[in-house]
Amino acid sequence: MIEHTDMERRLTGSALRSLWSAGSVLRGAVVILILAGCPGQIVAQKVQRSSEQTASQPGGKTSNPGRSSSVLVSTDEDYHIGVGDVIEVQVEDMPEASKSIRVTAAGMFLMPILGRMKAQGKTPENLAQEIADRLRGDYLKDPKVSVVVRDYNSRSFFIQGAVRSPGVFQIEGRPSLLTLITLAGGLADNHGAVSFIIRRAKQQQQPIGADQGKADRDSTAGPLLTPGQTAASGGEEAAASSIEDEEPKYELLRVNINSLLRGNFNNNALLQPGDIVNIPPSDVFYVAGEVKAPGSFSLKEGTTLRQAISLAQGTNYNAATERAIIFRDDANGTRQEIPVDIGAVMKGKKEDVRIIANDIIIVPNSRMKSLGGALIRAFGLSTVTRVPVP
Repeated sequence: MIEHTDMERRLTGSALRSLWSAGSVLRGAVVILILAGCPGQIVAQKVQRSSEQTASQPGGKTSNPGRSSSVLVSTDEDYHIGVGDVIEVQVEDMPEASKSIRVTAAGMFLMPILGRMKAQGKTPENLAQEIADRLRGDYLKDPKVSVVVRDYNSRSFFIQGAVRSPGVFQIEGRPSLLTLITLAGGLADNHGAVSFIIRRAKQQQQPIGADQGKADRDSTAGPLLTPGQTAASGGEEAAASSIEDEEPKYELLRVNINSLLRGNFNNNALLQPGDIVNIPPSDVFYVAGEVKAPGSFSLKEGTTLRQAISLAQGTNYNAATERAIIFRDDANGTRQEIPVDIGAVMKGKKEDVRIIANDIIIVPNSRMKSLGGALIRAFGLSTVTRVPVP
């Protein structure tokens, strides 16, 4: 049994009399339940707030201002804000000026209190310094401003086709084709020899017509502002909107991957944001008929008829090598039949034939050899010794 001191008994009796005089024992029980539940609620709020703070930081840790752990950082240059990026501006002691903003197509954003500002082409540090300079004096004595890029929408690079991990990658600076292929996990086993880079062509703004320019001069008191000036942000947005309304045009760049992987780094093209890299699977050709291993084979650059027959492990005894045919589709889709003498090509007596994508090499059967083979098998001979003819 638990023994209580006189002091504890007096305190307990005093507490009970106080509760009874207040109205009921139930009220005291409610108070006790509330007090018992408060610590758990406080702890839950701390955990939730802590998780929210962790979630607000990429990767659960504090990164350098203006950078996110989900973007491949370039050591060559600092990140420059681009169109479509989402930036978060934080001003100490001025919460009304702190917010997340998306950069418009004209490269501008609406900064509370200060109005429209240009962000495109500036680093987060430079933009933070510019905002602080404009707030200093009239609004704050010593403003402390930070700018962080939350969404890197202007640094997207796309890769698809015969790579191990196709997708979209966010990269600072100007990566090369080899860098993007490496980020995509490398080339797949069935990759082709050529990579295609699809790039959106730059569209130039159309100059303002003479009549329109005259009307603008008549309606404004002062000289016309150039598109690069901050006060002409409305004109920049209008010009950007007109460009977006036009149908996009693209240009196609062709890069030889095999040559690049062999050390010819002149083919290591520099990419631009928005580029789409497509690496088609390898082309194939077919060998059928009297060969030891018929089937489809990957077409490598410079593959010839001699190499194709070697990949098929050579011809059979019954093959009519002098009457082989290559079926080939031309650019118009018309099928051509190209007769070839495989025996002469293999012996070097005739020029080798280059194989292109989707060629079908047919090695026919020789009736005389087939008949001779049947007679030999009928007589019970399993092997035949060939005597070379001088």
